[in-house]
Amino acid sequence: MLIITGPTASGKTGKAVALARAIGGEIISADSRQLYRGMDLGTGKDLDEYGDVPYHMIDICEAGYKYNLYEYLRDYQVCHDDITSRGKPVILCGGTGMYVESVVKGIQLPPVPENRELRHELATKSLDELTQILKRYKTLRNNSDIDTTKRAIRAIEIAMFYHDNPHLKAQTEPHPLTDAVVIGISIDRDTRRRRITERLKARLDAGMVEEVRRLIEGGVAPDDLIYYGLEYKYLTLYVIGELSYDQMFTQLETAIHQFAKRQMTWFRGMERRGTPIHWLPYDMPNDEFIQAALAINRCSLTSTR
Repeated sequence: MLIITGPTASGKTGKAVALARAIGGEIISADSRQLYRGMDLGTGKDLDEYGDVPYHMIDICEAGYKYNLYEYLRDYQVCHDDITSRGKPVILCGGTGMYVESVVKGIQLPPVPENRELRHELATKSLDELTQILKRYKTLRNNSDIDTTKRAIRAIEIAMFYHDNPHLKAQTEPHPLTDAVVIGISIDRDTRRRRITERLKARLDAGMVEEVRRLIEGGVAPDDLIYYGLEYKYLTLYVIGELSYDQMFTQLETAIHQFAKRQMTWFRGMERRGTPIHWLPYDMPNDEFIQAALAINRCSLTSTR
């Protein structure tokens, strides 16, 4: 299986589509926000880019729902098995490092039920207080669990469930894939920052504010949109009048730059934890990228035999 990953605005989707078209493959998304219907511009789905290439794990649940890693691994496996049963190659593409690494490591998770009593107990605590509670149960590799109080409460709920049910630990032991080749899209910091800013302006011009208004008018609570972070957090704060347009743009632009930096930190961590990532430049022409990716794949398969 080929995996295409990298930071936001690096051009992952275009490279994955070109590769899938060349080998007759299908793409499974590894993006934690493209799962939601109606959240299009803010998540950068760019569905037109896929053309005739089949894609999976996009638009699979309603905005406002809080999809989790357990559900992703479960649904990913269903998609993977369906694609391979039809004799098609699988290409996993996305920048959510936790999803990518969990697939590569062969992580399996039991479902974690909702703990209403715990949620009520934690509801009045600040984000800093929740962060300190979470640190008692796990080492925080990045800030994804503590972007908002709702995320932090859910992370505590999951961590406490595993702590209180140690017999489930055996089910979570990883079974690393032996046939997964991870290709990262490399982009220098200055170019990445420029592309992020250009893309943000283009999406605002295309109607990203109106998209958030439609979601709220359609019944999605502002707090639920804020839960998703980045574009939906800051645009929602603007729409409900808590930020001016200029404040929204400046804070969102900074948040996306910080997010891209955290992504790169995760990928470097993946490499330290034993997952090789073969980096190819973002501006490599598609035909050269395809040849390089397939050559890396052949070498990797040969070395594992």
